[in-house]
Amino acid sequence: MSASRLPRKVAVVGVALAECGRVDHATPYALHAQAARRALADSGLDRSVVDGLASAGLGTLAPVEVAEYLGLRPTWVDSTAVGGATWEVMAGHAADAIAAGRARAVLLVYGSTARADIRAGRRTANLSFGARGPTQFEVPYGHSLIAKYAMAARRHMHEYGTTLEQLAEVAVQARANAAANPEAMFRDPITVDDVLSGPMIADPFTKLHCCLRSDGGCAVLLAAEEYVPDTAKVPVWILGTGEHTSHATMSEWADFTVSPAAVSGRLAFERAGVRPADIDLAEIYDAFTYMTLVTLEDLGFCAKGEGGAFVEKGRTGLRGALPVNTDGGGLSACHPGMRGLFLLVEAVRQLRGEAGARQVHRPGNRLPELAVASGTGGWFCSSGTVVLGRG
Repeated sequence: MSASRLPRKVAVVGVALAECGRVDHATPYALHAQAARRALADSGLDRSVVDGLASAGLGTLAPVEVAEYLGLRPTWVDSTAVGGATWEVMAGHAADAIAAGRARAVLLVYGSTARADIRAGRRTANLSFGARGPTQFEVPYGHSLIAKYAMAARRHMHEYGTTLEQLAEVAVQARANAAANPEAMFRDPITVDDVLSGPMIADPFTKLHCCLRSDGGCAVLLAAEEYVPDTAKVPVWILGTGEHTSHATMSEWADFTVSPAAVSGRLAFERAGVRPADIDLAEIYDAFTYMTLVTLEDLGFCAKGEGGAFVEKGRTGLRGALPVNTDGGGLSACHPGMRGLFLLVEAVRQLRGEAGARQVHRPGNRLPELAVASGTGGWFCSSGTVVLGRG
């Protein structure tokens, strides 16, 4: 169903972060609850309005266990799990459900103690997503997730002449944006030389090409238009969404230089009735620097192969032509696992004008009016894109 033809408009009416960064004293369930309470308070709505819950990544019966912990008894649920793209895909599903009258208000909530669990020995870092199904044919060769992204980056470099320095610029600019975010985990400035001289993780990625590992949580509350007059903040409307999956194994990936955002982005923009040129800021999943670069291409902000030149000279900074990952992204702000929901939180805060020192202003000192959040799952296996508008 096209978002522009939805019988009922849908708005983001509440967003919030739980504690993020280094959180050694809380469980993932506690972070879910903290984020949910804060998002509900941010909305100004009573919890009785919430009749939908979307959650993934926690418990054997997600979102059943999360709903029980939060004291909710939803009549609409979604546990779609497609990696980092999960939350943009869920936002699309929730918007469709609300528009169709199947729910009044849907809470999207996430929490993870990925960093604390490893430090405490409760889990170990994983090299593979599993050794069953199609991926079993790649696992014996040590084909880890980061290796897959590294191969894709190398292919882009080979095809289009993208340079290590251009990839490094993505990390440098993310850190510069994080410097204005008091909630970011890392805020000290870095240079291209710092990125290039770091320890090698998976060629061509050094440490600073890779996202950090943190704890944290967040929540987003979507509601039908009739509840907007009762909310505490300016509504941010869901204008259009798109989702796409492309492959599970590298052998079935037709082109390493094209991500599924090429499809999800096109669908989201078409359904919103806007063009990439209309967008004021972009929140893009950035587990690795290459993800930002290729997603910018695939969303249509520049032509295929021109992402390297696009990210140079501060173009993606807070005062740049297209501010990207304004909170510092997964490279510098936080990355507690499936980070896609954080993209929606930051986009909403920017559109509301609540981002403080990192607030984006467009020509004429006006607040941004349109934003896009695009999540990526797996090794470019899935993508979800959401176009949001203020007022």
